[in-house]
Amino acid sequence: MLRNFSLFAILLCADLSAQVTQEIFESFKLQERRDVRYYVPEDYDAAQKYPVIVVLDGDYLFDQTVANAKFYHNFHGMPASIVVGVDQSKNGLRYDDCAFESDTGLPAEKGKLFFEFVGSELIPYIDTKYSTASFKTIVGYDITANFQNYWLFKEKSLFNAYINISPSLAPQMEARVPARLMSFDQPMFYQLIVESLKDDDTARILQMSNAIKAISKENLHFGFTQYDGADDISIATYGIGKAFDNIFRMFKPISPKEYKEKILTLDGPVFQYLADKYQEIEDLFGIEKPVELNDIMAIYAASRKKEDVESLKPLSDMCKKQFPGTMLGFYFEGEYYEQIGEPKKAFKTFEKAFNMEEIDFLTKEMALEKIDALKADFGY
Repeated sequence: MLRNFSLFAILLCADLSAQVTQEIFESFKLQERRDVRYYVPEDYDAAQKYPVIVVLDGDYLFDQTVANAKFYHNFHGMPASIVVGVDQSKNGLRYDDCAFESDTGLPAEKGKLFFEFVGSELIPYIDTKYSTASFKTIVGYDITANFQNYWLFKEKSLFNAYINISPSLAPQMEARVPARLMSFDQPMFYQLIVESLKDDDTARILQMSNAIKAISKENLHFGFTQYDGADDISIATYGIGKAFDNIFRMFKPISPKEYKEKILTLDGPVFQYLADKYQEIEDLFGIEKPVELNDIMAIYAASRKKEDVESLKPLSDMCKKQFPGTMLGFYFEGEYYEQIGEPKKAFKTFEKAFNMEEIDFLTKEMALEKIDALKADFGY
């Protein structure tokens, strides 16, 4: 089923044009010129790493993807990312790019060349031009959603995350996709998003979804969402934000639910949860994320609630690195020495905290109260 995009709804971001460039890419593989769009975060810093999001059907999906990426980044839902959109509407290019053989379900001749263009030309160009992380996502709709699955057929997937919106499946794809997802050792995110309308593809999509759900692998993160109120035009607007929410869930600050259900129920030191969370973010996304103050405070609160004194020392060391010049690290270290029965060290450490900048709930008055209490108890 191939759909008409003429009425496709595009979510626009008011200041988008300031960070978006468009250029003609001379493709050796395709032997033709292709229109490509790039979004680079406005605070781009070459010293940092940025995940890459490749958007097929860029004419229609690029602006929506960028708007969602900016929104989720601004509210801590995902890392700042570089978005690359490949336009495919001119002269019906998408139908040639994504055509497949009716008997095998594999890309037709032009499709093979388009596959090589994205993987062997466009992605290397982006990696050379910008400071990119290893984590890459691809977005597609309808026939371009189906086409993105061909990257799963490689021994090592070029993409870590697939946003598959209302795919028009090639023959055998409902069996091939689950089989390929089962074979990977690398972490994989596969988001399948469909509308509520029934059509010729519905049964096969549900068959594919059920087969993926049945796969029991820790490194496979599958999300299936069916929107009752969406049709085949509006589904892309519904789906992209939800997909980002699922893919980058780990990147978010610790939530109250996470605090109650995962941190307070830990048997070991609560600090280890924080260390593991940020190490996993670095391993998965290829980004060294600065530790959120929210997460520091969650671990501090948990250490107090669980009387987990041993977590205070590594937490204070982390705070000195992540929030230098503030009271945070030395105040927590002072509490650590106080609770393990080292009043002299506690006294000196609280004095250091007093001379540094206030942060969050910590004030100089609080440090002074600790100093005065130690003086009264031990005569320092």
